[in-house]
Amino acid sequence: MISTVRKNAVLAALLGSLLIVLSPFAAGTAKAQITPFMQAVAEATAKDPDVAAFYRGNGYTPIWTGQGPEHRDRRAALLKALGNAGDHALPVGRYNLDLLTASLRSIGSERELGRVEVELSRLFLTYARDVQTGILTPKEIDSDIVREVPLRDRTELLQAFAKSAPAPFLRALPPSSPEYARLLKAKVQLENQLDSGGWGPTVPARALKPGQDGPAVVALRNRMIAMGYMKRSASSTYDVALQKAVQLFQYDHGLATDGVAGPGTMAQINKQIEDRLPSVLAAIERERWINMDKGERYIWVNLADFRTRMIDKGEIVYETKSVIGKDAYHRRSPEFSDQMEYMVINPNWYVPNTIARSEYLPKMLANPAAAGHLQLIDRRGRVVSRGAVDFSRYTVNSFPFNLRQPPGRSNALGYVKFMFPNPYNIYLHDTPAKNLFNADKRDFSWGCIRLQKPFEFAYKLLERQESDPVAFFQARLNSGENTRVDLETPVPVHLVYRTAYTSAKGRLYFRDDIYGRDAKIYDALVRAGVALRPVRS
Repeated sequence: MISTVRKNAVLAALLGSLLIVLSPFAAGTAKAQITPFMQAVAEATAKDPDVAAFYRGNGYTPIWTGQGPEHRDRRAALLKALGNAGDHALPVGRYNLDLLTASLRSIGSERELGRVEVELSRLFLTYARDVQTGILTPKEIDSDIVREVPLRDRTELLQAFAKSAPAPFLRALPPSSPEYARLLKAKVQLENQLDSGGWGPTVPARALKPGQDGPAVVALRNRMIAMGYMKRSASSTYDVALQKAVQLFQYDHGLATDGVAGPGTMAQINKQIEDRLPSVLAAIERERWINMDKGERYIWVNLADFRTRMIDKGEIVYETKSVIGKDAYHRRSPEFSDQMEYMVINPNWYVPNTIARSEYLPKMLANPAAAGHLQLIDRRGRVVSRGAVDFSRYTVNSFPFNLRQPPGRSNALGYVKFMFPNPYNIYLHDTPAKNLFNADKRDFSWGCIRLQKPFEFAYKLLERQESDPVAFFQARLNSGENTRVDLETPVPVHLVYRTAYTSAKGRLYFRDDIYGRDAKIYDALVRAGVALRPVRS
């Protein structure tokens, strides 16, 4: 990794050589109505309609290769941004400055100048897309990452850049979210620590508990000190200070905070920085995928954290444990954003076809009385008596009825569900299986998100449209009637997956990659040219 001083020197030299090379040609590019420069630009953009549209719109006028100060400023700003691309966990090799230098030095005519003009515009657009909305295409990484990335129009991006001060424009391209800035800071801190030796030796013990002493406890203490969880100490005993440090570590890593370094905790403690940085790099890329207005008030479901939060003006105003889709084929919860439009109090549960066919229908075909808590519903929505059905006439594939569980204490959706209609049939809901929230790893559902505190969630959603949201909700709940309540203002919902994320104060948290998605993202980032990079001065 080249030093910052040397990098700046290289960029300065490149800018100087560029100015010298361009000088003989730039002055004549606009003299004739149709010039070799213009012809070259038209030819170079023939297979790129976005860039072609930009140059047609500006009369094939250069924005990079002229001699004016605005051209020099654009070149300087772009080269500086490319030189700092690694700071954003971008693939530096994609913006090959050596190749760019060779192209610039080979200019010997106006036609070649036109070719380089287009090359610089494409390079700008590549960098802009990478830093603004990510390097990767989510669906190509995992079929359950169905997030629509907010890609910017390339022609409009060039037009806006040409009309703006280049350096501020380029600085404004990355996500402006506080989380993105905090993740970049965490990345640098981890890289610096890695460069200075990491967190030191791992702890040579499978488990340790308060009261123990000896070399393994000393190793655990040193590890906690290196990670920043406690102040320096020479004690060789697993004392209260060490126990508190372990508890804080457990909290940061989503573990039970008992202060005992059991096998699960010890496995996390012994992970190295090289094991943690990939999660941070994946989170940085993911933050670019969602580089959009998330809403003043929005719902944030972090699948990897098994938690749902409501954010209002940057503050967490509601938080609860969640159950997510089981880590199994066709059951994992997808990632996407949508708008919550209404809630249903005392909901019916319409059994999804996948569950109906795989679990219930075989039982009912063998025994018509099986699954007696479910109603048979015909295609007109009418309840059909089981006694009127000859089950022997049907197979799993030809069974013509839907299955519905009416409202009640044992309803699979509990007492309320929260709807943001989407193609994946995913929503948030209550559940009668409250014991599931006691587990640290809570992947039990068929894909929907179950909330530990759904009533409180309903109250928060209703507080902007009802003077007494608790009384309003409870009245409808106590009626026992299936009731739809529309939200006067829909609330954005973001189902995300972050194995690394930060608090508002910059504290870094890690979670297990339960679905293996971040491992796929990191592998794809590496293939694209992103690398762990220790920082050297």
